[in-house]
Amino acid sequence: MLAAGQGRRLLPYTESSPKCLIELGGKTVIEWQIDALRATGFDDINVVAGYGVSQVEALLTQRYGHGAISIHYNPFFEVADNLASCWMVRHVMEGQFLLLNGDTLFDLPVLERLLAAPSRPVTLAVDQKSSYDSDDMKVCLEGDRLMRVGKTLPLASVDGESIGMMRFQPEGAELFRQALEASMRTPEALQRWYLSIIDQLAQTTGQVFVQSIAGLSWGELDFPHDLEAAKAKVRSWSQSPALSYA
Repeated sequence: MLAAGQGRRLLPYTESSPKCLIELGGKTVIEWQIDALRATGFDDINVVAGYGVSQVEALLTQRYGHGAISIHYNPFFEVADNLASCWMVRHVMEGQFLLLNGDTLFDLPVLERLLAAPSRPVTLAVDQKSSYDSDDMKVCLEGDRLMRVGKTLPLASVDGESIGMMRFQPEGAELFRQALEASMRTPEALQRWYLSIIDQLAQTTGQVFVQSIAGLSWGELDFPHDLEAAKAKVRSWSQSPALSYA
């Protein structure tokens, strides 16, 4: 789980704490994510933190117990994008694992649908909508195979958007780690998103696929106006027995 950034676009809500600690419906964003992961059987959860790392550590220790959630510190969070956060935890990216953006809120069925997808090297959860803006991480598809992912793809070729959640099988994990290591040796590495690696793998290996989560409830927290929509979503999720445990 990548949660190292401050979330400056959400100021003033992130002035003194990171956006993963924004409270919605009685729980913080990161608690909504961890509770969903635990409800589906995940017990080895790694969080990359940066801005406000001490606050993140304190909350997760209080809520889940000391050492229950592994926290990795990214000291370059002010100057690097999330590719560097991935590099910080490359040693745990083995076998089968999920990679989540720390600002993606999702109802439990979203995660369940991704986990039920066919076993492929890399699988992105994607959604579709009537139009896309410059901030959407857009995707181009050929059937269920990913061809491109990025923010600047021509709108005429766009088939959906990545929601910031993906599943790796062992062969996909190996491909990702190799490409990550190579990319971090380049001058532009600190300004790159990890999805630029996924885009590269899609074009060069053909081993990246998608799973649609159309019709299910999720959202991103990027701007202050996103908060009201997120609060409305979690109000409906909070009644779910799977996510209501302490």
